[in-house]
Amino acid sequence: MTRTPGSATRMATAPPSSRHLKRYGRTERALHWVHATAFCILLGSGLCMYLPSLAEIVNRRPLLKSIHLYTALSWAIALLLILILGDRRSLRATLREVEYFDSDDRYWLLGQRSPQGRLNAGQKLNTILTAVFAILFAISGFFLWYGERDTRFQIPNALLLHDWLMYASLMLFLGHLYLALILPKTRHSLNGITRGWVRADWAAGRHAKWVEALEASEEEPR
Repeated sequence: MTRTPGSATRMATAPPSSRHLKRYGRTERALHWVHATAFCILLGSGLCMYLPSLAEIVNRRPLLKSIHLYTALSWAIALLLILILGDRRSLRATLREVEYFDSDDRYWLLGQRSPQGRLNAGQKLNTILTAVFAILFAISGFFLWYGERDTRFQIPNALLLHDWLMYASLMLFLGHLYLALILPKTRHSLNGITRGWVRADWAAGRHAKWVEALEASEEEPR
């Protein structure tokens, strides 16, 4: 007998499709798009420097290095400003949500149908990997840049780490684009990170625990 998640029996009834649920606030959306924009510029300039065919076509390596460097610096400053000036309470709540994996999340990762919160287990894992990769990119990139100016800080494996992070990040990025732009059943999630809301019927089918929690909070006496 296959074990089913204990909370699977609590799947929410799909609300009317005309109802909208707020999924991401302005600070979360700003954080996402700042990171996404910087990532695309860094990936493009990095590939143009790394791949011989692209490097030959562009043939402007000093310019590409400057774009790469100043984009990374701007990315770090922009993220810091968002953390300082944005809604830190919502960011802390999102961080707690990302860090917490329950039994339903584990069932989801094993390919079993189970109710999910505002972020499903895959989105939590993607967020964690994105943060870890960003930190490793920044550290290895710093030593690559500073090592050119002071040979005492040259680390032989820094370039290797930077390259492998690029490959892994590219795979994650392509998968992310497929789910957000192409796959019909997940494509609506893009609405949450652009407009901030998703349809309640869509959320009930894919994030039942989140919908239930919202409905419970609405029913609580004020």
